[in-house]
Amino acid sequence: MTAIPNDVLHISETEASRLLSELPLPFAELFARGDVSVELFAPRGADTQTPHTRDELYIVSSGSGTFRRADQVCPFTAGDLLFVPAHVEHRFESFSADFRTWVIFFGPEGGVRV
Repeated sequence: MTAIPNDVLHISETEASRLLSELPLPFAELFARGDVSVELFAPRGADTQTPHTRDELYIVSSGSGTFRRADQVCPFTAGDLLFVPAHVEHRFESFSADFRTWVIFFGPEGGVRV
């Protein structure tokens, strides 16, 4: 699955999830425009991601579990929003089999300077 055209009006999570299950990687970029990109992420068994070079938001669409950001751990469930600054270790842990999340990368490489 490749990025959808920049002028897209609607992305169906149901359809994207079905297509994602057929891909070898647990994520797919669905939209990119300027300094924003959107992915759907559904790790299989374990979350093996490494830190990213841009700030990111996760919006959990289904499932539950725990989320680790550096030395902080919190529970999550569908509807929750999680923030990770660029270059910070993080991962989803102990998540349910139906776990899926939107990932929104934004801002410049290296993260937004606050």
